[in-house]
Amino acid sequence: MWRRAFAALAVGAIFACRAASVAAGSPVFDPGGPEAERLGLSASGFPVANQQTFWQIPFLVDSHSRLDEIFPARRVARSDAPRAIARAVEPPPLTYRVGNEARTIDGYLARNPITGLIIAKDDTILVERYQYGRLDTHRLTSWSMAKTVVSMLIGIAREEGAIRSLDDKAQDYVQALAGTEYGRTPLRRLLTMSSGVKFREDYDGSDDVSKLSRATLSPTGIGGLAVLGQFNERIAEPGQRHYYASSETEVLGLVLAAAVGRPLSDYLSERIWQPIGAESDASWQIDPTGQELGYCCLNAVLRDWARLALLLANGGRVGERQLVPSAWLREATMVHSPHLAPGTASRFFGYGYQTWIFPENDGSFALLGVRGQMIFVDPATKLVMVNTAVRFNARDPGTAETVALWRGLRTHFRN
Repeated sequence: MWRRAFAALAVGAIFACRAASVAAGSPVFDPGGPEAERLGLSASGFPVANQQTFWQIPFLVDSHSRLDEIFPARRVARSDAPRAIARAVEPPPLTYRVGNEARTIDGYLARNPITGLIIAKDDTILVERYQYGRLDTHRLTSWSMAKTVVSMLIGIAREEGAIRSLDDKAQDYVQALAGTEYGRTPLRRLLTMSSGVKFREDYDGSDDVSKLSRATLSPTGIGGLAVLGQFNERIAEPGQRHYYASSETEVLGLVLAAAVGRPLSDYLSERIWQPIGAESDASWQIDPTGQELGYCCLNAVLRDWARLALLLANGGRVGERQLVPSAWLREATMVHSPHLAPGTASRFFGYGYQTWIFPENDGSFALLGVRGQMIFVDPATKLVMVNTAVRFNARDPGTAETVALWRGLRTHFRN
């Protein structure tokens, strides 16, 4: 019954959004999506995930939109005065190309397992779409997009003097790390994931990130500080090589919490979430010790993700208020060493301070998470795109089309 009612509502929304009297950027809801049956859709909806099944394909739709109900999380309080975002009156001609083929937003959604998509420019929503029965009230998880949020908070903490220097070592703030390889690593090298400490992140279930997530995400785990002790073999000097390692952001999260003397969720709420005018509470997963998982698992409604993206596109400002220091934002979104360059740090992106840099090196950058969580930001045009997804593989090659869509949009608005 509920599914039929929701489908009718969604169809009504689709037709309403096509009417001339409704803003082109109004949200459109679809109860289905590509390969919905493979993702678990049945007559009763999508299956409900738990702590044992949340990573399995038939449960991804559910788990990725309520991870904070499956695992412990701390509230990130919303604004008491949510900031409105305008909506486009006329639909913009948003097309892109893959090879010689011209493609559209509708086609992109029909091919890709996207749960939510927002495209916005100059504080105006151009497109807002949802699939698989997801609503604009669902808190969609970030996975590793949270890493960039940690970086922005570190920039604020440095501006406020809570973090004195990026050349300080992690053990200067977290005494329990003293004598460990991560403890001896300067914050600057942790920000660029260039610590030189051995860590394998391949998402095969037996790698180091799996050990980290089991020890921190699960209520039966041991918590961040204790688990970091098993990653204590140095294979390169700090600053010599880049290797993507979630453990490095976990260290940064511990440093940040110690430096500011409060939970990361509270600091995020006070310094960013409330000032950007977030309309809904967000949440951040915590480990058994109560520490937020710096490397992942910040959950928010799609429009609040867009508000965060627009903050970054506007140089860290909301109105007349500078939230993220502009100098930090520039520093965090540039390549500092040859080993961090596009094509070297990864096959495509370069790496800044917990932030991915486009190979054009034109100021545009990305927040990325596994299974297709992506935020793209182009400060030059104040263009942003938020894309949440339930891709079947952690590192799904299908994300190439998401990048193609973004590059097409960016080219359109730069010309």
